Parts: sequence; structure tokens; C-alpha cells
Amino acid sequence: MAVFFGLQALDVVTTLLGLRMGAKEASLFVGQLLQLGPVPGLLISKCLAVILMSAALAFKRPRVIVFLNYWFAALIAWNLYTILSTLLHAPA
Repeated sequence: MAVFFGLQALDVVTTLLGLRMGAKEASLFVGQLLQLGPVPGLLISKCLAVILMSAALAFKRPRVIVFLNYWFAALIAWNLYTILSTLLHAPA
């Protein structure tokens, strides 16, 4: 569970950094939530992620949590790629 929560925190940080640098949210659902503001929208999406994780625990489906961890690790990698791309292509 520590990995799950660590990945959630990293996703929030990298998403906020990316948005601040001008990136757009790729997820339509999260993009709609971000209309409430970056922090409130991300907090709502993270609450939904915790609900999914809790449901997986309640139904004794640990592989769902493993899948979610891989999913969020991929999202963080994408966020970092977007941030680095923006930095490398920024005017000097």
C-alpha cells in the first residue's frame, strides 16, 4: 500500500508540474475534474483511486492493486517525459 500512496503523490506532483509548464491533461475524465481547479480536481481523482484500491482490498483482489500501481507508474513516466520534452524544447 505504501507503493500505491507513493505513486499517487508522485502523480500529483508531476501532473501539477506539467500543467504549470503548459502541458494538457490527457485523460478526458481528469481534464473535466481539473475545471474545478488543478488541486481540487487532482484531489478528487486521487480519492477515486483510493476508493478503487479499497474496493480491491475489500474484494480480496490484490492483483488489481498491482495493476493500478503499474498504471500509475506509467502515468508518472508519461508526465516526466512531457516535462522533460517541454524543458528541452523551451526557448533559451
